[in-house]
Amino acid sequence: MIDLHTHSIFSDGVLVPSELARRAEVLGIKAIGITDHADASNLDFIIPRIVAVCKELNAVNHIKTVPGIELTHVPPSQIRPLAEQARSLGAKVVVVHGETIAEPVIPGTNRAALAADIDILAHPGLISEEEVITAAEKGIFLEISARKGHSLTNGHVAQSAQKHGAKLVLNTDAHEPSDLITEQQAIQIALGAGLLRSEFEHMQKNAKSLL
Repeated sequence: MIDLHTHSIFSDGVLVPSELARRAEVLGIKAIGITDHADASNLDFIIPRIVAVCKELNAVNHIKTVPGIELTHVPPSQIRPLAEQARSLGAKVVVVHGETIAEPVIPGTNRAALAADIDILAHPGLISEEEVITAAEKGIFLEISARKGHSLTNGHVAQSAQKHGAKLVLNTDAHEPSDLITEQQAIQIALGAGLLRSEFEHMQKNAKSLL
């Protein structure tokens, strides 16, 4: 199991990165992305610290810890430059908080994210066919989410991705220990979205390709 979307105390998570990684490792997770929420106000504060702690953890842990960021509720016009800044600061996984139906995300966020240099469009909600096609063309991963609220449109995302050949990943968007899941739980979430077990395994290969 690879989970490339989680949060620590650097945003609204409850665990320090060391404990987040340890709890994930105990559940059998092989690699975890720490992708705390950011906008223009805190990007340059968060990423260097996550990069530093991931380097230290990877020197002693079996689980691989990947430094990243989730650009969250960012005005669409700012997504591209902030994604570029995140890369320059050392983020290995750049996630954008998509247009989930559970939050009032600015319309146009999905489209702007897919026009930028990002890796994952998280919980993209009722993403349009045009946007799914763009994701497929650019090789940007669409997220199947284990998080309540965001997961309500997993079926739509999965079906649209299958129709247009977009790549999927499955992440927890964990904010606290109870949000982390085992591989068996992840498989059940994939099945609940209308995917096959073989497609879950393919999602894991997609996640591994980002490592």
